[in-house]
Order: sequence, then structure tokens, then C-alpha cells
Amino acid sequence: MRITIEPGVRLFVDIEGPGLVPDGAGWREKPTLILLHGGPGFDHASFKPLFSQLGDVAQIVYYDHRGHGRSDARPLDECTLDILADDIVRLCDVLGIDKPIVLGQSFGGFVAQRYIARHPAHPLRVVLSSTSPHLGLARKLAMFERLGGEPARTAAEAFWQRPGADTWAVYDRLCMPLYNTRPPADPQARERGRFTPEILFHWAAGEQQRMDLLPGLARAQCPVLVLAGEQDPVCPLADAQDIAAALPLRWSRFASLADAGHGTWRDQPEAAMARLREFIVDGV
Repeated sequence: MRITIEPGVRLFVDIEGPGLVPDGAGWREKPTLILLHGGPGFDHASFKPLFSQLGDVAQIVYYDHRGHGRSDARPLDECTLDILADDIVRLCDVLGIDKPIVLGQSFGGFVAQRYIARHPAHPLRVVLSSTSPHLGLARKLAMFERLGGEPARTAAEAFWQRPGADTWAVYDRLCMPLYNTRPPADPQARERGRFTPEILFHWAAGEQQRMDLLPGLARAQCPVLVLAGEQDPVCPLADAQDIAAALPLRWSRFASLADAGHGTWRDQPEAAMARLREFIVDGV
């Protein structure tokens, strides 16, 4: 369905599972898990079908960021972290969601970090998955070189310094296969997604170059799980460690998986889902 969150702005939203389930003579209310997809320029498809496993402990809300995927097209200059972070609150207001658990993957983690800074009292819990607080190009290049040699390093440097169709074509061929430690469980999964490269190029050449999300993390008022893969080249482990250290000590939770890359559940689905389930249920 497409849901209007403000005049002229409709987001594609897909909701999985009931929020209320029978429990003896009464009802049990499950928390709502809102998933923020990566990119920018991609859609929510990468969360399906694996995240259905969490449907017994949470009602799951998938959506495409404004201007992305099946959401209505919007001007490129609306793809900012401030606007997308505020969209989480707008969507919750329209759907009547109180105290969501928000999970941001990669670029979605950038949005979730800005959401913490701008709306610290809004979430019940937050998961920052395979994400970074800044561009951190030197760390990226070192990891790409370690995993793919000098050609991968050169391709990564070219793309992040000059985002565009030509540099992306080489990056997609040499660097994207290094994101994960295992082949995709579903080789057709990427084909099902919707990709708008113009959004990626616009954002990577603009806001991402100057992004610094660490100061805002001090405003967190709920448990925040930082989940990282130790073989992630694009959001390296040290970035996740910086995020965990910037959070208030009482709220910071950290977990890393040794043989996992970008999106830990792609390489270690059982371990990653178990850690997410524990955090959703108990906040630890």
C-alpha cells in the first residue's frame, strides 16, 4: 500500500503480522519493528523473506524511503538524512505506532543515527546494522584492498571520489562481490529489488562526503544495538566500534560476527537473527 505521510508524499509500506495476538483470556501486544533499507537508491526487498522469522516477536513494517523503490518519486534534494529521519516519525504518526523498534541497515543506519539525534525519545529501541557514522574513506579503501587487492581499492576510491555511472559500473563489478563472505542464498534476490542509481550518485557526491553522525548519538535515550560484520569492507568494523563508543554507556549494546560482511544475516543468518530476536524481546 502507499501511505500519505504529508501532502504530496506517499511511501510504499508493507506490514507483516498482527500487532495483537490472543494470549489466554486477553491479548498480547507485540512491538512494531520498522526496517530502514540500505542504499540510497535501493528498496526494502533485501529484508525479505528472512525477516519474516521475527514475526512471532514483532509486527514488521517494511517501507521504501521517500523517492525510493515503490514510494512515489520525489526531487533528489529531498534525499537528506534530516528529511528521511523525520519521515520515520511522520509514518508512525499516520499508522498510530507508539514506541517502535527501528532497525537501520547500511544507509538506513545513517538515517537511524540521525533519527536518534533528532527524535531521541521516540523509539523503544534502535538497531544500527552494518553502518558508519561518516564516509571514512581510508578505512574502506584498506578493507577493499585486503579483500580484493589493488583493483578493488582503485575502483572503490574512484567511485567514492567521483560517484557516477562510469565509476559505479566498475565498483559494482569489482567491489560489490566483496561485501559478503558467502554467495547470496537466493541468487535472484537482487533482481527483485528496484534501484534508482541517480539517488545514489546524488547523495554519495553530496551529503555523504561531509556526514558526521557521532555527536548526535550522545542524545540516545533507549537501548541501541550496534551490529557489525568483521569482514565488512564498506562499513568496516572500526566504524561500528566508533558508533558504540559514542552512545551513552547505559544504552550501548555491541555485537560483531567474525565471518560476516555487510548485512550480517546474509552470511550468518542463524547467529544474526538470534541476536536480533534477543534484542527485540529483552533489549539486551
